[in-house]
Amino acid sequence: MIYVKCHHKPVITSILHISVFTKVSFLLQNEALASAAMTSTPSEEQEEDELDDLGTYRFNGGQKHILLMATTRTGSSFVGEFFNQHGENMFYLFEPLWHVERMLTTASEANNGTVLAGIYRDVLQGLFLCDLSPLEKFISPPPQDHITPALFRRESSLSLCEESVCSPSCPFKLLFQETQDTRRCGPLNLTLASESCLSKQHHAIKTVRVRQLDTLQPLVEDPRLDVRVIQLVRDPRAILASRMVAFSSKYQTWKTWAQDGQVPEDDEEVKRLKGNCDQIRMSAEVGLSQPRWLRRRYMLVRYEDIARYPMQKAEEMYRFTGIPFSSQAREWILRNTQTTREASGIYSTQKNSSEQAEKWRFSIPFTLAQVVQRVCGPTMKMFGYRFVDDEKTLINKSISLLEDKLFN
Repeated sequence: MIYVKCHHKPVITSILHISVFTKVSFLLQNEALASAAMTSTPSEEQEEDELDDLGTYRFNGGQKHILLMATTRTGSSFVGEFFNQHGENMFYLFEPLWHVERMLTTASEANNGTVLAGIYRDVLQGLFLCDLSPLEKFISPPPQDHITPALFRRESSLSLCEESVCSPSCPFKLLFQETQDTRRCGPLNLTLASESCLSKQHHAIKTVRVRQLDTLQPLVEDPRLDVRVIQLVRDPRAILASRMVAFSSKYQTWKTWAQDGQVPEDDEEVKRLKGNCDQIRMSAEVGLSQPRWLRRRYMLVRYEDIARYPMQKAEEMYRFTGIPFSSQAREWILRNTQTTREASGIYSTQKNSSEQAEKWRFSIPFTLAQVVQRVCGPTMKMFGYRFVDDEKTLINKSISLLEDKLFN
């Protein structure tokens, strides 16, 4: 067995730490390069010829690129594991855009949401092509010789903790919360990570930072990729209830409103909630309308359906992507959809799925549920979430708040 030492000599040249403005300019140039690569778009007839009987594409040697698009507290970490646990043919990344958001959300160059969305898209494009250099520019502190100990939640990616990218001689310990498996890994060598990515047949990325689906059109249309977008949604009332627990300090205003029994709907916090709901709904409207660039490339999934029928929904998602549903993924789902209370922390990927779907109903005050219903009503109706008229109905688990609905 050959181990890689901590100070592995990089294959590519060192990248200097450059200003935020230069980072933004560099990434915006990628859009022009990507457009140049797309010199021709296949006709509808050619596109149909590339489909097999199951509606899956046959090019790039069968390589697939999966983007799990969600918002915070929708169960995306849990659902992301369906692909992370696929096996040795999958290269999975957990929230790589965290680094971009952290650096640019306070930067004047990225105050324009359109600019930020374009940068997100360009970084995703690089990652799907196994080029980690665009992401490297946003990691802080800057990697030295393409080596960093600072990649966000590295331990959440099985492929970043394999022997090919894990240096056991370095005293850095990673604990997999999901498997209770421990590995001793040194700082991540991004060159080795790129090489590992290139060796994998399929690539998957989980992100809660892409706000609008239509901004991904150049990515989906890139002829070098075979992108499948899975949009994960959840009852907005449940999302608010979960965020009030997970991000307690940021939701003190909502807690005060719950105690007072009154919510000023012209407050910026309420407007932000409405904006988030509207963005989720508008993205789903784009996806479900099946424009030509998204045909057979978009799937909408409700977290509640996954919580009730995890194996069935996982099978549907794998069928949609055109990737075989591996035995490893099946076993992980079986192990992690029936678990103890002690294992189900707020960031855990171990869930008693049937309980998780209803838990929020007993934690959100009825006053706040009413506010969500008013400002997120169109979104709730679109996704099939039933309204409640009183607190008694809210906490009555015998009354389902989920309509049976097919989206795809």
